[in-house]
Amino acid sequence: MRSTDAGARIAGHLFRDPALLAQALTHRSAGAPHNERLEFLGDALVGLIVAEALYLRWPKADEGAMTRARAELVRESSLARIARSLELGARITLGPGEMKSGGHRRDSILSDALEAVIGAIYLDAGFEACRAAALPLFETAIAALPAGGFGKDPKTRLQEWLQARQRPLPGYELLSESGEEHARTFHVRCLLSEPALEAEGSGSSRRAAEQEAAAAVLLKLETMKP
Repeated sequence: MRSTDAGARIAGHLFRDPALLAQALTHRSAGAPHNERLEFLGDALVGLIVAEALYLRWPKADEGAMTRARAELVRESSLARIARSLELGARITLGPGEMKSGGHRRDSILSDALEAVIGAIYLDAGFEACRAAALPLFETAIAALPAGGFGKDPKTRLQEWLQARQRPLPGYELLSESGEEHARTFHVRCLLSEPALEAEGSGSSRRAAEQEAAAAVLLKLETMKP
């Protein structure tokens, strides 16, 4: 790969027009051209790509179940988790105020940037390339959705999983808080005693961080050998 390619590649897609990616990763606080219009486009694309995947994979699920599942997959904290896996925070251009307040860690900024990137991929290469780049980002989360539990939040699903097996309920530990008062980031650990598992999550509220940590534990449980 040429050194110039690295900065124009994201989610497996190499941009023909790197300016689109640069715009997708520019927050409004940094001035124009920023990513809000691309985020608008990406929001619609994410919804379509996830809806199509659920429709094809769950032939017996009704509309309500698919709607609830899609809502969970595309909610802010879920998208922010994907953005963190792509290390988008380090690539987002922010204005001085947002940089100082830790905006690169905030769920809202990360999720918007992810949607903007997906919108930019669509404009750069069309829908098929966009779906090919975006769908793998949701594969693990889609696979982790249990039959009969569509749309329940991760903390509820984790509690039900443990109760069904007569296991102790999870504990949640606040590890840290950071950022200014209007833009706090909470970091939480979810701990299980049986089986012995733990995972961490971050969010713009303690509840959101706990949900992300619970979702991470659920993913570990889903991938454990019976």
